[in-house]
Amino acid sequence: MRTLDDMLALSSWTRELPTEQLNRVRTAIAVRKFEAGACICRKGDPASAWLGVIDGLVKIHSLSPAGKSVTFAGIPAGGWFAEGTVLRGLPFKYDIVALRDSCIAFMPEASFRWLLDTSIPFNRFLLKQLNERLGQFIGMVEHDRLLEPDARVARALAALFNPHLYPDSDPHIQISQEELGYLAGASRQRVNRALQVLGKAGLIKVDYGLVTVLDLNGLQKFGV
Repeated sequence: MRTLDDMLALSSWTRELPTEQLNRVRTAIAVRKFEAGACICRKGDPASAWLGVIDGLVKIHSLSPAGKSVTFAGIPAGGWFAEGTVLRGLPFKYDIVALRDSCIAFMPEASFRWLLDTSIPFNRFLLKQLNERLGQFIGMVEHDRLLEPDARVARALAALFNPHLYPDSDPHIQISQEELGYLAGASRQRVNRALQVLGKAGLIKVDYGLVTVLDLNGLQKFGV
């Protein structure tokens, strides 16, 4: 189980902060644990904190009045998110749900804005973070409309290894076929078939509840 200090050491935005600044925000961050299936934040909740996944896996999704669900992103351990919502100062427009038991860091909005006002490196980090996130969402729309299910599963997996959004060099990720289906917009059975195809192509290795990425570049280009 990772700790908050482990995550901060892994996060690129902490590396250029003076010790005094880092200690100040470290003290302000609250850590909470959520069981699988628990709602971390609900649509309409005030955006009172910037969030980070210390351990586990969460999804950002929305549910229509008719009960149709769409997943916008999966956030694995090491990822910080919701910066856009905090910057706008508006309530969440989506739900954040733990796909498995997860440990979440909550940096208060006041600390987040203090870093914005005092740290040029933090501002540079956020610019790149927002740009990467925008590219991810544009790609998701493109893939959903243009790609076949095998390629959508490949892209959903590749998205979890974005080196800026999720700075973890470990090529392994614990994820179930059902969880991957949420991210790729496919059924568990269809994900199972896609994983077999990707495995035969030498891009991944699949074990029970664990996927090892062997060729990230190949995943990103699969189906093109």
